[in-house]
Amino acid sequence: MANQTNRANTPTLFHVEPGIWGLRNVFVNLFYVRNPDAPTDPWVLVDAGLPGSGPKLHHHAQELFGADNPPAAILLTHGHFDHVGGLHYLLEQWPDVPVYAHPLELPYLTGQSAYPPPDPTVGGGAMAALSFLYPKDPVDLGDRVKALPDDGSVPFLPGWRWIFTPGHAPGHVSFFREQDKVLLAGDAFVTTKQESALSVWVQKQEVHGPPMYFTPDWDLARQSVERLAGLLPRVAATGHGIPMRGAELSQQLADLVEHFDQKAVPMHGRYVGHPAQTDETGVRSVPPPVAPRIPLWLIGAGLALAGGLLWANRKNKQEQYDEYDEYED
Repeated sequence: MANQTNRANTPTLFHVEPGIWGLRNVFVNLFYVRNPDAPTDPWVLVDAGLPGSGPKLHHHAQELFGADNPPAAILLTHGHFDHVGGLHYLLEQWPDVPVYAHPLELPYLTGQSAYPPPDPTVGGGAMAALSFLYPKDPVDLGDRVKALPDDGSVPFLPGWRWIFTPGHAPGHVSFFREQDKVLLAGDAFVTTKQESALSVWVQKQEVHGPPMYFTPDWDLARQSVERLAGLLPRVAATGHGIPMRGAELSQQLADLVEHFDQKAVPMHGRYVGHPAQTDETGVRSVPPPVAPRIPLWLIGAGLALAGGLLWANRKNKQEQYDEYDEYED
């Protein structure tokens, strides 16, 4: 059963498939990837976690690949705060390492535009209700960030290709290894109910659409899930949740495609039927906010749960710095 796989029996640093390791950074995943057939080839980092996570990401990179072996590149599925939080620290440690993203993500990675605001009215739980508190400002990576190649190839990863999967973010991409049908989906779909603090905490394993509170275009999100399902992935490692495999993944992903409007799209929300308008310069317009449908008791319960997650995050950050200091010693 899928829900037998959860936080309790999944380590923080986990093996996904040959040449791929995942790191759970509180409630988001990132991945260390190299060519399994050529272990001396360069490796890359896919996404960069929450703010303050840089030392831990750096430590595990050294643990996996050696102290003097930086990545050849950092690849971003998209630029939301929980996928780029460790970048500034990492780029200081690795001054020659480039960052790659889709051209439509570049405005949000070079300080030109903030993303469409999150929508706390979508329902589903505390993570959604409190999304108005999440960092909204763009990062500015300057000339360190470059556009992914037009031909779909992935820098330094032969045998991989990037797949354009917008909806959750204007320039969202996923990465696919055709040889063994391994998919790094980012947040195009996820394998836990990311809107719920309880599901996030226990990491209950099940296929869901992209996080509702941060998805400003549901038509594009639907098309992206259909595109990924059409690849028939054998393994899917996503931005949130524990990797899924085999028949269970295939069945749940097919069910999500068939019932996307019922399973993924919120019944109520700012972007339901009214997508944000974006282009290569960033956000052009967003629909007006809508009135929340969140009972006060649920907000209170959500604050309590989120407080626990924030405490865990602070504790995690302190452990990261302690671990890093110990490693440096």
